[in-house]
Amino acid sequence: MIKGFKDFLLRGNLIDIAVAFVIGGAFASVTTAFTKVVVEILAKLGGAPNFDEWHPLGLVSVGPFLTALVAFAIMAFVVYFGIVLPYERVKALGTKADTETEAGAPTTEELLIEIRDLLKQQQG
Repeated sequence: MIKGFKDFLLRGNLIDIAVAFVIGGAFASVTTAFTKVVVEILAKLGGAPNFDEWHPLGLVSVGPFLTALVAFAIMAFVVYFGIVLPYERVKALGTKADTETEAGAPTTEELLIEIRDLLKQQQG
């Protein structure tokens, strides 16, 4: 029973997930701070994009929702253009380099045929 628990804890997937959560938490605080900077810049340029005090039709929760929505849109913009897009470009470059080097390499079947033929020559 203890051995199974130990194997579970030391499994690679669990460690990877734990690292992802720690890095994700740290990155969330960086992204939140950056979003606050962008919101401050927008506030100085064209008025505060803070809708917390806005209560259309007496609904108190609409203003904070709109503020959260604007912050989410800014955060999504930062994550996409700051992380996802550069990552996909680097990944595409790596895939292209792998394809170019493998283009001249023989396939597994070709290697097996060559080994078979060499073995026949040695025997006969």
